[in-house]
Amino acid sequence: MSDDTFQEKIYTALFEASTADLTVALVWLAASILAIYLPVLNESSVRVVLTLPVILFLPGYCLIAALFSKEDDIDLIERIALSFGLSIAVVSLIGLCLNFTPWGIRLDPLVISLTLFTMAMILIAKYRRMLLLRGQRFRFPFSEIASMIRNSFNPHEKSRVDRILTIVLSLSILIAVLTTIYVIAVPKEGERFTEFFILGEQQKAADYPDHIVVGEQYPLYIGIGNHEYRSITYMIRTYGMLMKFDNTTNTSRIMSMDPLWQHSLTLAHNETAIIPYNLSVEKSGYNRIEFLLFNETGPDPAMNSSDLINASYRDLHISV
Repeated sequence: MSDDTFQEKIYTALFEASTADLTVALVWLAASILAIYLPVLNESSVRVVLTLPVILFLPGYCLIAALFSKEDDIDLIERIALSFGLSIAVVSLIGLCLNFTPWGIRLDPLVISLTLFTMAMILIAKYRRMLLLRGQRFRFPFSEIASMIRNSFNPHEKSRVDRILTIVLSLSILIAVLTTIYVIAVPKEGERFTEFFILGEQQKAADYPDHIVVGEQYPLYIGIGNHEYRSITYMIRTYGMLMKFDNTTNTSRIMSMDPLWQHSLTLAHNETAIIPYNLSVEKSGYNRIEFLLFNETGPDPAMNSSDLINASYRDLHISV
């Protein structure tokens, strides 16, 4: 006869002390997802506090729980140590696998993958513990740990020197944790710059058109990456140009510069946009297509061709 009825197994899987650690892991996982996507929390340090364990500890701990369901399989110190190492390995492998998928290593695919993996390990661990007798199931010693903490501050159990050392050690650990959270939540500001690039029809830095026929369209992509530590409204302008080389002065001169296309967009810090652009000209005679990027200060309409290029924030071109 089995040790538990079916109803008792369901209760065990959800509420019993032997699965309390898995319930805490599930609640923590849900809280971290909310911290990532809720508008207020995702801009605060709460997001860092909740999501760091999901990357550095939780996947590995749930994997260990699924593999070692018995109380005497491995001790608590080994479980915790292995949890950190396996979490880093699991996250790295998930990132490697995502890199070879159409979604890539981005926030949403990474969150979904880690959530599915962690929940699968939690379900497996709960199921395996249900199959065991109550005395054999691993149970995280929450009450014992709390008792150890209380006893460490109990004046009747320790000498004055021991109590002072315990308090100093606890404060040191707290300061170290808070410092780590602050460094991650408020990273040092790096170099400010904007990426500006052109991609060919296959969204690669190749296959640019070198011959252009009047009236035909040539698909391109224009990319902008904002790394200026603030939101910026950019303006893109493209021009058809005719340039001639002057042998006398050994310089190139702009003979004509006609506007072809204009587009504006606003990007937040660390946001990148890739904009489809169909290159098309209405007259012949161009030997260069100029791409100019302006930031918050747009160009003066009265500027001549050379001043317009010099006034741009970034400029690119393709020769045709």
